[in-house]
Amino acid sequence: MAEGLYKLPQGWRWVRLGEVASKPQYGYTASATTEPKGPKFLRITDITTGEVDWRKVPYCEADEKVLAKYALNAGDILFARSGSIGATMVIKDTPPESAVFASYLIRVRLSKEVLPEYMGLLLKAPLCQSQLVPRGAAQRNINAKHIQQLFIPLPPLSEQRRIVARIEELMARVREARRLRQQAREDAERLWQSVLAETFPRPGADLPEGWRWVKLGEVAAIRYGKANPKKPGLVPVIGSGGIYDHTEAPLVSHLTVIVGRKGSAGEVMLMEEPCWPSDTTFYLEWKCEVCPQWVYHWLRWFKPSPEGTSPTLPSLRREYLESLSIPLPPVSEQRRIVAHLEEVRGHVQALKKAQEETEARLKDLERSILDKAFQGEL
Repeated sequence: MAEGLYKLPQGWRWVRLGEVASKPQYGYTASATTEPKGPKFLRITDITTGEVDWRKVPYCEADEKVLAKYALNAGDILFARSGSIGATMVIKDTPPESAVFASYLIRVRLSKEVLPEYMGLLLKAPLCQSQLVPRGAAQRNINAKHIQQLFIPLPPLSEQRRIVARIEELMARVREARRLRQQAREDAERLWQSVLAETFPRPGADLPEGWRWVKLGEVAAIRYGKANPKKPGLVPVIGSGGIYDHTEAPLVSHLTVIVGRKGSAGEVMLMEEPCWPSDTTFYLEWKCEVCPQWVYHWLRWFKPSPEGTSPTLPSLRREYLESLSIPLPPVSEQRRIVAHLEEVRGHVQALKKAQEETEARLKDLERSILDKAFQGEL
């Protein structure tokens, strides 16, 4: 039946999930509510992280008949049938409150031949994920028949227990490595923020000799960006979401400081090439000799705050930017300090890149552990 996948160790066998599980059951159709009335209503969005935070799961109206049919119990296996295809969940413990599952989930219950913990890990392995989400497929959902046809390797229960324990042991090491990776990334960011805090004095503080406080509007005219021209070209257009389009001619030259005006209000970019700031941004046009990178780093550290914002569309006023107090050393000192900041930032970015590469390797390691486990090689 399952010939052609790979050879299994002695005592294992290939089965279809439908042979060792109940008939798949589609979930309950209802409207979610935050009002604590009725059972918890588990949805696809509640299972995508791999763990259910029952405190955040909403409620729904359901009578005793519905509860009898859709109530969740420890050991239930859930599949997302649309949207987050490939997302699965094992209900490890009986929910703290009565709970049912929503219509875009499918439930199966395993026979006594399969440990739920084993199945939960197997479903996250490349073997099952490739069957749930075939590479290059246009599929956007799965159904009960698809789930029943899943090929799974089935060892004896004692071997299932051993595999689960071994995977958990190795995954604990991966989690610790990930924790250390995240700590290193946070340490790198703290280092950068510490360097910025040592570089830039707080508004109103005493300044070193030769420095002075000025208003941003004294050194730069705050210009509104313009709506995008419609003709395509080769110059980046800068909007509240970043570089997202191209246009026919630059609005500003290189080394331009751009500040988000709407949407990503207060976000700051330094463009080193000619570009077109869109009408969701401001750009700075210098009134005197100043190092653009100095102003850029100061704004990134100061983090302009939107004033009078709408919850859905934060915005900045030009007058607010113009009135900001900025410390201004002589230009030669600006350049010297910027060179130091760029050197430090280069080290910080290298550290962050190394951590990103480590995370990629950890993900590969997780896949490898699961792959080997269900080939009997762990």
